[in-house]
Formats: sequence, structure tokens, C-alpha cells
Amino acid sequence: MTDKNGFFDLSKTGLTRRTALKGLAAGAGLAVAPGFVRYSQAQSSAPIKIGFQSHRTGIGAAYGRWYERTTAAAVKAINEAGGINGRPVEVIIEDDGTDPGRGAEVVGKFATQHKTDIVYGTLFSHVVIGSAPAAGEAKMPYFVVSEGHHVASTKLNRYVFQPGITDVKSQIQAMAPWIAANAGKKVTQIFPDFAFGYDHRDYLPPALKAQGAEVIAQIAIPPTESSFTKYFPQIPAETEVIYHVMVGPAVLTFVKELGEFYGSNRPQLFGFIDSLEATDINSPGLEFLDGSHFWEGSPRYAQPDDSAAQKAYRAAVGIDDNGAAVGDPKDVSTAAHMFGCWETLFVVKKAMEDAGYKGPEDRAKLVEATEALTEFAEGPEHPQGPKSFNGKIHQCFGIQNISKVEGGRLNVVHKTKIEDGLYEPEGDYTTQPL
Repeated sequence: MTDKNGFFDLSKTGLTRRTALKGLAAGAGLAVAPGFVRYSQAQSSAPIKIGFQSHRTGIGAAYGRWYERTTAAAVKAINEAGGINGRPVEVIIEDDGTDPGRGAEVVGKFATQHKTDIVYGTLFSHVVIGSAPAAGEAKMPYFVVSEGHHVASTKLNRYVFQPGITDVKSQIQAMAPWIAANAGKKVTQIFPDFAFGYDHRDYLPPALKAQGAEVIAQIAIPPTESSFTKYFPQIPAETEVIYHVMVGPAVLTFVKELGEFYGSNRPQLFGFIDSLEATDINSPGLEFLDGSHFWEGSPRYAQPDDSAAQKAYRAAVGIDDNGAAVGDPKDVSTAAHMFGCWETLFVVKKAMEDAGYKGPEDRAKLVEATEALTEFAEGPEHPQGPKSFNGKIHQCFGIQNISKVEGGRLNVVHKTKIEDGLYEPEGDYTTQPL
């Protein structure tokens, strides 16, 4: 049962926020793998408590809603298969308002009031950066689902991990050859004026230069902006490709106004689907996107070559072949990102089992066990695709999808390889004390 915003309406279920997600979600479960232990066999039946730092309000609310649904589905699958170390998983939700100051407060609340085993689920980069110090001070393992480069930069601390979704630097490096070869050589960037946008600002130019292309203009726009036409005259006339990656509640307005500005005579468009997450690409005013291309982490639309694991995952989280909520075609998901919640929780499960995790006194063991992981095979736990993991920088690497808008849907036209996005580590978290 959800409220008008699509979040779990706890007031009508009789559940507390503390127990709301335990075993809650519709969808297909996963097969029970050998080695799972039922709760009665565990040394303790007390739940593993995961603090979910959710963007329920603020500019990340659309993501927060779907991150919550995906989390619920993953927890349901884990609990039905015996939990973690034979113990049920319980998720406690706190809203951080997509605000870095409030995010730090939420992390502190999980550590001192809820006494969770870990904190998890943060997306927006500025919130991760603002919250990470609190996690480090509390020695609280902090598993984010953000895709910013901040974790892999090794500028945060040893307690912060991003094992379930790739980072922007890797994404750009993997896709730059395709952009230069297929879209154009002279690129104008439009990006949000905060940490996530700065990753794109900083890493696209060198990646394109290596492919014989160049960024000829960079336009930063505040993520809370509501009208965008005034920015478009800054786009140089010689632009061959507009690379756009906007986020926030006005992304639909951004795309519509870009179409109105250019009409049918536009440069090539290459966007990150962030610009249209939770938005129907068939919305009025978006017709001009036909023929353009987008990055997607996991494809919104079902693809002809979807694996059995991908199909089972989509059923479990409750999205149809168009990437909308089953039974509500207007409720479009954030499919390109939310898979990271599912995969991160299964990484946590694996690391806790490897560490023989019993409680908060084993958090250091959990950190070391996570750092010792090296790869995740494609399958029910990792339906987006195979991944490698670098324990020195706490970051995973995986495939990227480039999709084309055609026939009112997004069709994947290119998949990168894991090695396309690999780069040399900039530091080593494992040298930091626990």
C-alpha cells in the first residue's frame, strides 16, 4: 500500500518505519541457492538492521521512491532465501530530504538511535559527500548507490563503498569512443551545477580528446532551475553534439525547451538518462528526441536479449516491459539507476557472510571482507551484468548501455565491456586505519 507519492504508506499498514520493509514487496522471488540457512538455525534470530538513507523529499524524490521499492523487493528475496547468516533483514527508513546537512544527521541517527548495522542507499553526490564524514566518525559501513566518482576518488574514508553501480568517470571513459565515432567531434556539455555535474565536466573532455574529439563549451545550470531557454544561446553554432545530463524536478521542462529552441534543425543529442528518469519519453513535447541517444545503466525497456535473471529482477521490482510500474503506465521507473540498490544489498549479504558478521562489533571485519571481493557474476543477484570490484578504491566496474530513441521506446544499440571503463586507482583506502 502506497501513499499519493508512491512511498509505502506506513500509517495505513499498522507497521512502524522500523519494520516497514521487512519482507515487503510484490513480485517474483529468486530460487533458493545451496548453502542458505533458515532463521531457526542461526546463532541469533535478531534482525540485521540496515539504515536506508532515502531521498523521500527534495530534488531526488523520484529516485527515492523507486530506490525504496527496489530495496523492498531485494529484502523480500533475501529474507525468503534465509536472510543473512540465517538472520532476517530489517530496513529502517529515514528521509534525508536530498540535503547534505540533513544526510549527515540521518547517518548519525542510524548510528546512535537506531543502532543499525550499516547505512545504505544514498544517491545524490552532494548528499554522499556531506554524509560520508559522519559515517567515518561513527565507524559505520556506508554503502551508497550514487554513481558519482567521489567514492572511487579515495577522497572520502574507508567506511564508504559503492559496489553496486559504476561511477561517472568509468561510464564516460567507456562510452567516449562511441560518442566520437558516431555522434560528432565538437561537443557542448550541459550539466547540473553541483558535484555530480562536476564529474561530467571534469572527465568528459580528456576522454573525448583521447578519441580525437573535443568539448568546445561547458554550460552549468543550477539543479533547482525551472526555466532553461536563457542558457541555450550559449551553445556555439559549430556544435555537432549536445551532451546533456540534467537532474531534478524540471528535467522534462529542460528537454521540452531544448526542443523548442532548435526545432527540427538540431545537433546530435547524447544524454544521460538522468535527464529523463521517471519521465515518459512519449510525453508531449519530447518528439524531437527521436533518433537521439542516451546512456543507461540498466535499460528501461525490456530488450530482446534480456537474460532470465534480468526478467526475474524486473518482475520482482514490479516494472513492465516499458519500465513503468505494473498496472500504472504513468508511473515510470528510474530503471537506469535503481538496479544498484538490488545489487548492493546482495553485495552486503555476501560480505557479511564472508566476514561471519554477528553485530556492530564486527563492522571492521565487514569492511575488510568487502574490500576482499573482486568480481560479481551476472545472475539473479547481479542482473544488470557482470562486474569487477576494486577493493582499494571501493568501486565496482561494469558494462554500460547506449540506447537510441526510436519508435517511442529506448533500444540498446551498443554495450561496452568492463575493461572499457577501467582506470588506474587514485589512492588506496585499505591503507587507512579502521
